[in-house]
Amino acid sequence: MDRADSGSDGVGMKFTETPLSGAYIIDLDRIEDERGFFARTFCVKEFSARGIILNIVQANTSYNKKRGTVRGMHYQLPPHAEPKLIRCVRGSIYDVIIDLREDSETYLKWFAAELNEQNQKMIYVPEGFAHGFQTLVDDTEVFYQMGEYYHQEAATGVRWDDSKFQIFWPLEVAVISVKDRSYPLFHVK
Repeated sequence: MDRADSGSDGVGMKFTETPLSGAYIIDLDRIEDERGFFARTFCVKEFSARGIILNIVQANTSYNKKRGTVRGMHYQLPPHAEPKLIRCVRGSIYDVIIDLREDSETYLKWFAAELNEQNQKMIYVPEGFAHGFQTLVDDTEVFYQMGEYYHQEAATGVRWDDSKFQIFWPLEVAVISVKDRSYPLFHVK
């Protein structure tokens, strides 16, 4: 675990690198008192200290009614590849990333983490990764901060159940969009 210099205000974040190169789980460093807590969820200096340049250009949210909902596995093609910072603000998700960077030592590997309103963890997803999640409870909301604008012509994905990745999903799929079910199987170039 790596803790960035939290600066003069004493607030910071704790970064833990995942097994996939360049992707991090981020724990909030909460300052608690009788009111509740305060925590920083983004700081350019703390990300830059790890060589991460995340110029947030959009923030999105997804609300998911049913436990077992799957969204993913989404990404954008270059030159519109998008880094993301993901946080579950209500409920709980099983968050999955796949490294699709051909020059990466972790190419075609996946990683998953539970993000929920209790643990308040975030995941930093670098460019060149597919991202998706499964809701673990009803009424789940996910907040995304994006480092690239949405470009419909560059938006694509891989199948959530592609045997090439062998992703473990903890629940039976209750809801998935036609689009997400229709992504092609991944072919190595």
